[in-house]
Amino acid sequence: MSEKNFTATTTVDATPEEAFAAINNVRGWWNETIEGSTGVVGDSYRFEVPGAHRCTMTTTESIPGKRLVWHVTDTYISFIDDTAEWEGTEVVFDIVERDAGTEIRFTHVGLLPADECYEVCANAWGAYITKSLHDLITTGTGDPFRIDSTFDSELLKHGNADLVNPRP
Repeated sequence: MSEKNFTATTTVDATPEEAFAAINNVRGWWNETIEGSTGVVGDSYRFEVPGAHRCTMTTTESIPGKRLVWHVTDTYISFIDDTAEWEGTEVVFDIVERDAGTEIRFTHVGLLPADECYEVCANAWGAYITKSLHDLITTGTGDPFRIDSTFDSELLKHGNADLVNPRP
């Protein structure tokens, strides 16, 4: 099996600075319930899908219009055996101006195909980057985890229906 980190790329009709600002609007494309701030080295925020997944992201590199890196700590993923699988990984956004627009290359360094969470996490990240973040930048409206969402609704939204808890 490949040892490559998960990567997703999207190209948007926006400047690198607009893309960078949108990435830092984490509530607009990833999760409305995030607590904390992003964008400046040392900023930290907490991501949580209640009862299913949480982590703290701390900005370790921030070059406006070019690159953003978050270090992942305090991880808990309830639906896999190694509940701390994301601990110590990094989330990297590389932003490059191209002829066709601005390319955003997202890499979750440490999320590998051999990881138990890989399929579910790759499906979710892929949708959040190539759909939600892309739409936030191009239309002004993303599709983040909503305050009234559930883990099951997110699984369904991101193509993981086989993991949804059966209802009695």
